[in-house]
Amino acid sequence: MGQVLQRISAEFPEVTPSKLRFLEDQGLLHPARSSSGYRKFSDADVDRVRLILSMQRDLYLPLKVIGEYLDERDRGLNPALPGAEPKPAPQSILGPGAELDRKGLVTRAGATPRLMEQAVSAGLIAAAGPYYQDDLSMLRTLVALERDGIEPRHLRAFRTAAQHELGLIEQALGPGRKRRDSATRAKQQEIAGHLAEVRQSLVRSALREDAPERRR
Repeated sequence: MGQVLQRISAEFPEVTPSKLRFLEDQGLLHPARSSSGYRKFSDADVDRVRLILSMQRDLYLPLKVIGEYLDERDRGLNPALPGAEPKPAPQSILGPGAELDRKGLVTRAGATPRLMEQAVSAGLIAAAGPYYQDDLSMLRTLVALERDGIEPRHLRAFRTAAQHELGLIEQALGPGRKRRDSATRAKQQEIAGHLAEVRQSLVRSALREDAPERRR
């Protein structure tokens, strides 16, 4: 593993052995093992490491998407590189130069003014515009949750949790967290993806524990 890090250190100086072990645990790397259990990375394995790290750094792709791409390659297919097309900068929902005000956001989301007020009060949506696609997606999601009896006030902890996760990301990046280069942004996305996996795993685990067959 140390030899792998030496070969990629010029391009990826921040990669550590724990990072390689994590990629292996996620099923993205499959190094052979010696009789004594040591990992044996081939030239193809090193190239695969470079590809994974480049897709994270340059294309900001989550590991799940990278894994699906690699699986298709492993099966002999020739998949298009995900995320290779440049993405436009975020713009107002109504198009370049246009703005969506509060009334427009409520209308487009199919929400009520009351739900919008609740979302603002819970800190889930800003009180004033202009509003963007993330705001529209949030309000539409709140409309769907309201049908199931879940109100914005029930989601205050999500806002607190998001702020806590942001603090964890900044803490993990250390002094370099103020940088806005591609490597730092990729690392931020990587850590955010790991934290999201933790949340989802905890919920899935809790649902399994609460299943009727588990309570018998």
